[in-house]
Amino acid sequence: MSELDTKPEGVLLIDKPQGITSHDVVDRVRRTFGMKQVGHAGTLDPMATGLVIILVGKATKISQFLMSLDKVYTGEVTLGISTDSYDADGEVTAENELPELSQEGLLEAMNTFKGDQYQTPPMFSAKKIKGVPLYKMARKGKTVEREPRFIRISEFELTSFTMPKFTFRLACSKGTYVRSVAHDIGEKLACGAHLSALRRTEIERFKIKEAVTLDALAEMDNISRRRALIPIYQAVPTHVIS
Repeated sequence: MSELDTKPEGVLLIDKPQGITSHDVVDRVRRTFGMKQVGHAGTLDPMATGLVIILVGKATKISQFLMSLDKVYTGEVTLGISTDSYDADGEVTAENELPELSQEGLLEAMNTFKGDQYQTPPMFSAKKIKGVPLYKMARKGKTVEREPRFIRISEFELTSFTMPKFTFRLACSKGTYVRSVAHDIGEKLACGAHLSALRRTEIERFKIKEAVTLDALAEMDNISRRRALIPIYQAVPTHVIS
């Protein structure tokens, strides 16, 4: 039996472009492989770029083991401007005068976000309450109470700072909303802020340098596409799924 006689299965690392949803990525991979059994192991906001784990064939059964992995992001925060979604895709809700802020002062504020904590999901998020995604309520101008959830930010490094923007590297646990961190740091500095760029570079042992773009995947022949798939046993230890 040749390699092409069996259905494709495995973990595919995709470098998501800006402006599309994680579900759009799944649809593109379905069309490229010509099969419906494709899913993902965690979403990435449309504004963000970077690493998305796509599950092909029987690999869709290991989603729960990959959803909980820690993640690493790089990004940019713009101070002085707040938005309703906490990122650049939202409507501006406030513009404030910029504070006199040194790099040392910014670092001091950033350090307060490190460690174990509870974070309230933003209204513009896919989290569901009574089966309804929060963002659908938010678009109707509704605000509902959200239960804070436990997260951990293990690293929050400043990589550059030129008013009104700074760039960062952040390592965190699953379920962390980086745009909420951007919003909250703006509140702490009393000037407002929003996330103006975000890129996911790592999901634990999976790295962005190992990912392929959707366009590159589409241009591959069938054998090359199959060889881009990480075998299930390599993605998840055998004892975990046995």
